Amino acid sequence: MRLHDGAPGATPEEGATSESEAVTDFGVTPGGERVERYVLDNGRLRACVLTYGAILQRLEVADGADVVLGLATLEDYLHRSRYFGAVVGRYANRIAGGRFTLDGREHRLALNDGEHSLHGGVRGFDKRVWRVESAGPAELLLSLVSPDGEEGYPGELRAEVRYLLDGDALRLEYRATTDAPTVVNLTNHSYFDLSGTRDVRRQVVAIEADRYLPVDEGKIPTGGPAPVAGTPFDFTAPTRVGARLGGRYDHCFVLRGGASVIDPATGRTMEVTTTEPGVQFYTGHMLDGVATPFGPFAGLCLETQRFPDAPNRPAFPSAVLLPGQEHVSVTTYRFGHA
Repeated sequence: MRLHDGAPGATPEEGATSESEAVTDFGVTPGGERVERYVLDNGRLRACVLTYGAILQRLEVADGADVVLGLATLEDYLHRSRYFGAVVGRYANRIAGGRFTLDGREHRLALNDGEHSLHGGVRGFDKRVWRVESAGPAELLLSLVSPDGEEGYPGELRAEVRYLLDGDALRLEYRATTDAPTVVNLTNHSYFDLSGTRDVRRQVVAIEADRYLPVDEGKIPTGGPAPVAGTPFDFTAPTRVGARLGGRYDHCFVLRGGASVIDPATGRTMEVTTTEPGVQFYTGHMLDGVATPFGPFAGLCLETQRFPDAPNRPAFPSAVLLPGQEHVSVTTYRFGHA
């Protein structure tokens, strides 16, 4: 479907979202929870969001192209997903050894990535059904309560994510509060493909970052940030994804600005800005086309976030949230055409 022009006075083309299709049933979880699919449409962008995992299932830009990897059924998301489009937490990325110490007390987390904890554990926020707080034609507010001790994390955490379409931009706003000291790191794990070819290696990426975090074989930082200059991790100038390292990236970059992607074949562009200090650049090379419907390099991720293993690294920007504080994070994806 091609979206209608968003100019004042413009009318939707035939097939644009109607009130009756703004929310539909998407299935029922094994635990009996109903999952819904919401369609947001502002005339320039059209987004489909699931209450399961607060998943961004589709994102159609102004020319009608769907630029994210999404799955067709709830069954697929239950069994064939690699966090496709989900909001991940309580702590996105990895925590080494699945443990951290806060206020002198060690907390042990669920291990779901070898000996480490990844994206909140075995049943992170991506596998929870979120509650709809409010919904409009171009925005959706979802909430989730994570009990004290869930996946090993201390404190009851109340989290919110708002999807908002604004012109050619999709804005994600995250908020969280806690009743006890805890750690929090929320992000969206969408895989973007601006070309529709399911191979992002010819797409061109720029990341305004002079430093990145070297990691070991378990993707845990080996120390502090290192300069990107003179390394395959230098994306300060626009660079084709597949130009170096065979296109295999899964690293956190220390941001001093934003990031961007352009597909030379179609001219589609995406600009990413965020309030977060880092972005995890992952090129989807570990997708296998067997356990998931998509093969290697089918989409790339730009996961805005705190640094991996920050709860164990005092020199990293803090991910600690205390009672009386509010975690606030905003990331914007703006789409265009070169």
